[in-house]
Amino acid sequence: MSTKEVILNKIQILMTKNFDSPEKAFQFFDDNGDGKLSKKEIINLLKDAEISGFIRGVVAVKLIEAYDKDTNGSVSWSEFKFAIDEILN
Repeated sequence: MSTKEVILNKIQILMTKNFDSPEKAFQFFDDNGDGKLSKKEIINLLKDAEISGFIRGVVAVKLIEAYDKDTNGSVSWSEFKFAIDEILN
């Protein structure tokens, strides 16, 4: 299994075990309630998913690059939902 697959699998486990819906997960990690996940908030999500501290920052940047369709430097609810749908499928 590649590193990417391991990371996505850990995120999937976090989402399915701890939250009733992706929306509840998003709200939980959106610390300031602005409707977007910042790099710091994504790092917290990755920490809860037990992603190694050594690579957490790099993974957060890569996730933002991959899913931030409006290029505002954060992940909105619709972008997050797209990412989670992709991970769960």
